[in-house]
Amino acid sequence: MKLEFKNKIKAVGLMSGTSLDGLDLIAVEFHLTNGKWTFNIDASETISYSKEWTEKLKNAPSLTREKLIVLDSEYGRFLGHEINRFIKVNNFTPDLIASHGHTVFHQPHKHFTFQVGNGADIAAVTQIAAVADFRTGDVVLGGQGAPLVPVGDRLLFSEYHYCLNLGGFANISFEKNKKRIAFDICPVNMILNYFAEKQGLEFDTDGEMGRKGKVDNQLLQKLNQLDFYHIKPPKSLGREWVETIFMPVMNTSEITEEDKMRTVYEHVAQQIGKTTSGKGEMLITGGGTFNTFLMERISHFTSTKIIIPAKEIINFKEALIFAFLGVLRIKGQNNCLSSVTGAPRDHSSGVIYNPLNTNS
Repeated sequence: MKLEFKNKIKAVGLMSGTSLDGLDLIAVEFHLTNGKWTFNIDASETISYSKEWTEKLKNAPSLTREKLIVLDSEYGRFLGHEINRFIKVNNFTPDLIASHGHTVFHQPHKHFTFQVGNGADIAAVTQIAAVADFRTGDVVLGGQGAPLVPVGDRLLFSEYHYCLNLGGFANISFEKNKKRIAFDICPVNMILNYFAEKQGLEFDTDGEMGRKGKVDNQLLQKLNQLDFYHIKPPKSLGREWVETIFMPVMNTSEITEEDKMRTVYEHVAQQIGKTTSGKGEMLITGGGTFNTFLMERISHFTSTKIIIPAKEIINFKEALIFAFLGVLRIKGQNNCLSSVTGAPRDHSSGVIYNPLNTNS
């Protein structure tokens, strides 16, 4: 399917991150002029998950196959109804919807990845064409299925040397030898939120908890020596790696929770600093951008000039780019780069679901 348009298309993008900090929705109008893409953001919103949805998504990896299929459909309908509310409130009429879904499994080395949020349910509830399941096609080809945002970095944010996102994981993209290079660097909010929650906090506001702790050099050295950090890209991280590799190392240490968190801050900053160097500017987005202490430590370890954009870009850049990936998919243009994922070729990924005349 290809939507017919001359130089503009309206899309709603959805993103649910691994840290379960909410569902991001964005309404965007994309323009194509003389081969260059630009965009205008009409509206954006983050919906906090209810306790019920937080538990459902957190426990999804342990569900039976049957219950996981039910959750996939149920979450898809939930997304559809939230989209309907969002576009009505903002008087926005999209040509398409692009949804990342919520990742339950990501094991590209075993040739599978799975995000709940069935696109057929989204299209049925909204009666709007929906693009979903962006990662599977790349994994089937032998790629990592991640990261996918770098296409948007290249085409929408080309003025920056580095594009760094601080979400559940830190991921980065940049141009090298006329190719886009991108990969996950290390876990960030997934770990910081874990330790904050153990203290009864939703997250570590401004890094206050971490700032009180002390760096444990022995633990820091163990973290920095993890095999992942010595693998050349393309490479990506998932919840499974955190649970089976990263956390067991953390749990071997008997230091205080504050010291563990402080050591994680140092680890994250060092890994990012090792990845970024030299002149140029680095655009930083994602929830971690608001963590004052984290930004201080990253600044300490990188020589690249840090650029903090407007809050709308900080909070919704990933949702924005998934909307853009949906546009590229509808147009049949490549939205997945082999130089990033390790797939044998560039390709257009995502499954297109046309609206059906069904009741929901």
